[in-house]
Amino acid sequence: MRLIKIDPRALKENPDRLRQTKSTPQADALLLATIKAVGIVQPPVITPEAGGGNAYIINAGHRRVKQAIAAGLEEIDVIVDEAANDNGAMRSIVENIAFEPLNPVDQWRAIERLVALGWTEEAIGVALALPVRQIRKLRLLANVLPAMLDHMAKGDMPNEQQLRTIAAASLDEQKEVWKKHKPSKADPQVSWWSVAQGLQKTRMHARHASFGDDLAQAYGIQWVEDLFAPADEDSRYTTDVEAFLGAQHEWMANNLPKKGVIAETTNWGEVKLPPKAERVHGKPAKSDCTALYLDREGRVQTVHYRMPEAKKPKGKAAPGSDSAPDDVGVVSKPRPDVTRKGVEMIGDYRTDALREALGRAPIEDDTLMALLILAFAGQNVSATTGSVGFHNGHSRLAKHAVVLLDSDGKLAIDMDTLRAAARAMLIDVFSCRENATNSGIVARIAGATIGADEFLPNMGSEDFLSCLSRPALEASCKDTPVLPRQRAKDTRDALAEHFKDGRFVHAAALFAPDPTKLSEWLMSSTTVPDDAEEVDEETAGIADDTARDDAEAFREAAE
Repeated sequence: MRLIKIDPRALKENPDRLRQTKSTPQADALLLATIKAVGIVQPPVITPEAGGGNAYIINAGHRRVKQAIAAGLEEIDVIVDEAANDNGAMRSIVENIAFEPLNPVDQWRAIERLVALGWTEEAIGVALALPVRQIRKLRLLANVLPAMLDHMAKGDMPNEQQLRTIAAASLDEQKEVWKKHKPSKADPQVSWWSVAQGLQKTRMHARHASFGDDLAQAYGIQWVEDLFAPADEDSRYTTDVEAFLGAQHEWMANNLPKKGVIAETTNWGEVKLPPKAERVHGKPAKSDCTALYLDREGRVQTVHYRMPEAKKPKGKAAPGSDSAPDDVGVVSKPRPDVTRKGVEMIGDYRTDALREALGRAPIEDDTLMALLILAFAGQNVSATTGSVGFHNGHSRLAKHAVVLLDSDGKLAIDMDTLRAAARAMLIDVFSCRENATNSGIVARIAGATIGADEFLPNMGSEDFLSCLSRPALEASCKDTPVLPRQRAKDTRDALAEHFKDGRFVHAAALFAPDPTKLSEWLMSSTTVPDDAEEVDEETAGIADDTARDDAEAFREAAE
C-alpha cells in the first residue's frame, strides 16, 4: 500500500461495488460540508485497473470522491492497494457491514473535544452540517449520569424534551430515579418518559412574576436561563415553586386595593368568590369589590364582584335619600348553553343525519308506514297540498308517486320499489332546520325511532364549540382527559384538538325530544277545537273501513 495524491476526476467507479442505492441529499450535504471544512479525513482506497496503464478504480470511498469533486478539490490523498481477484467484492462487503456511524454519545464527546480546541458551536454546526440547536442538544449530555450515558450509547435515546428534563436535574436525583427505571434482562428498553416524569419539576417563569428583585432576593429565588426558549421573551425560570408563590402572595398582600381580598381557587383553577357574590364584567362600580388570586401558572389575576344589596327596612325611604343603584358596573346575564348560531348548526346536522339514516338505516315495513303517517303531522306539510311547495302547479313530491304506477296508471306494487319510494318521500319531507322547512317535533321523533343519532357528525370543531357557553364547554370535558382551563378559549382549543380525530356529539343535538314539549304536543294534537266541523258518522265509518282495508293490503304485500 502507498499513499499518493491524485485528481479525483481521474478515478473510475467500481462496477462491482456493493452499495448501489443512492444516498440521501441530506447525507451528501453533510459529507460535502465536512470536506469543505476539514478535508477528507479517511483517504479512499483505489486499485490499478486490470490491463495496466495509469487508470485507477475506486474500491472504497465513492461518496468521498464524488463530494470532493463537488467541493472543487484539484487533488486528494488516496491509498493505492493491489488489485484483488474478486475485484474488491469481499472487501466492499466487509467494509459496509462493519461500518457503524457514531452514536449520539460519541458525537457529543467529539463535539466537546472540538469546543476544548476553540471551536464555536456555530463553526461546528457549519462543519458537520448540523443545526446549532442539535449541537446544543448533544451538549446536554454533559449533565447526564454516566450510567445513563452508557445506555444511551447503545442507541436508546430520549427525545429532546425528556433529555432537557434529565439534564436539568442533579446527578443525585438522576441516580435515585435511574435505580427505579434502569433496564433489566427481561426489559432492556428504558421508559425515558417515566425517567423524565420522575425528574420533572414545575417551572415558574420570571415573566409571570408580579414581584420585583427585592422580594426575589428575600425569598432566595435564583433565576435560571432557558436556552431553548424564544429569543423575544424573558426565558428565566425557577423550580422553587414554594418561594415563587410565597413572593407572589406577599406582593398581593402589599398591593391589595380597598375592598379587596385574596381569593383561593378550585381544582380547575377557577376563583372562589364569597357566597352569593356576583361576578362583574366590564367597568366596576365604586361599591364593587376586588379579588386577587393566583392561576395555575402562578400569575396574579384580578376579578371584580358585587355582593347583594342589604334588604331595606319596611316603610318609605327617608326624604332626600338616594336609592338609585349605580349604573357603572353591569352584572353579566347567564348565557344560554347553545347560541342561536349553534341551534341553527344543530338543525343542519340533524337534518343531514336524519336523511342519511332514512337512506341507509334498516327500517321495518311497519315502522316505515308509521313514519309516513307521522310525516303528515309535520309543520312543513299541509293536508291540502301534501307538501311544502309546488312546481309548475304540481306538488314537488309527485315524483315519488309516479314510480308506483304502470303505463296504464294503475298501482304496480313491487315491495322494493315501494320501500325505496317511501324512504325518498320521507327524505324529501322531514327537516330539522330552523326555517320554514322545519317539520317540528315529528322529525325528532322519527330520528329517535330509526337511530339517527348514530349518523350525527363530529361536533368537536372550533366552529361549533365556539357556540357553547363556558358551563357547557366545561361539561363537555366530562369523560375526556381534557381539564377546563382558566380561559374558555383555551378549553375550546383543547377540546377541538382532543376530538380532532374522534367524535363528539353535544347532548342538545340528540334527536330524543324534550319530554315536556312532547307531552304538550301530544295534548294539543289530541284536543279537538270547539269550532271544528262535525263529521258525518256514516262518512267517518266508511273512511275507517277504507283505512283498515288499505292497511291490510299493505301488510299482505309486505309479507
